[in-house]
Amino acid sequence: MVRLKISIELAYQVLDARCDFLFSIHPAITPSQQVVSEKVSISQSVPHHVFIQADDGTRWMKVRGNAGPLTVRYEGVVDIQHRVAQPGSLEEVAIADMPIDLFSYIYPSRYCQSDRFQALANHEFGNMVPGYNRVLAIRDWVNQRTRFTMGSSGGSTSALDTLTDHVGVCRDFAHLMIAVCRALNMPARFVSGIDYGADPALGPTDFHAYVEVFLSGRWYLFDPSGVSPTMGLLRLGTGRDAADVSFATVFGAVSSAPPLIAIHAIEDPEKGLELPVHQANVLSTAGVQDTHYRRVC
Repeated sequence: MVRLKISIELAYQVLDARCDFLFSIHPAITPSQQVVSEKVSISQSVPHHVFIQADDGTRWMKVRGNAGPLTVRYEGVVDIQHRVAQPGSLEEVAIADMPIDLFSYIYPSRYCQSDRFQALANHEFGNMVPGYNRVLAIRDWVNQRTRFTMGSSGGSTSALDTLTDHVGVCRDFAHLMIAVCRALNMPARFVSGIDYGADPALGPTDFHAYVEVFLSGRWYLFDPSGVSPTMGLLRLGTGRDAADVSFATVFGAVSSAPPLIAIHAIEDPEKGLELPVHQANVLSTAGVQDTHYRRVC
């Protein structure tokens, strides 16, 4: 098991008399990821409300801020018990057998225009045997053709832009991999979070984005940017792409400072706590897909 201690601090100057915020800074709660302890502090004396999405455990916090400085800080300790699978055991799911809930993860979305990638995806990967190795080939293809460069993209950068520019940050790597997987009818989704184990040369700890692909009835982790081991990925939000899981959505006028984020792994062999490391097995921190639809005819 991996135990991670995290802190997130977001600082704003609210320019309107009132400003509403929707934050995704609480670690998600899943069968594999549980919160041991947590604390939220807000510099203004304003109420906050936390909501949870039943299907994937994403938690949202609503805050209404007043004019002036507003600082939101989250601190928590999270345990992650990974489900481990052998790569050779994982298969793609045929459309005929796919739960209806998953179809939104093969359709195009704002940043992942999978309908524009079908010719490319079939040319590069269409002749490969379906399964884990094909997903791994897509991950490696994205990693090898894209240069990780801080500040190289913006809020409007899509998978098509990354394909053309060959440069991006973690969210761009994720969008490109998702678009190619969906073009091959593989459900793929975007996960926002924080990562442990990245090279300090990449700069201060920041929010991180990675990918989950649905294989053999479960969502499995892939990080096409390759900046950290998958064991060190902590989930905040899950969605079709970055538009669904922004760490902060602001409804009003504000100025802001860069987020301040810290993450530490707690090692204690006697308690079964280990440090995240790279490994050959495939990991999952999501539960078995639970369909919300019932067949009626």
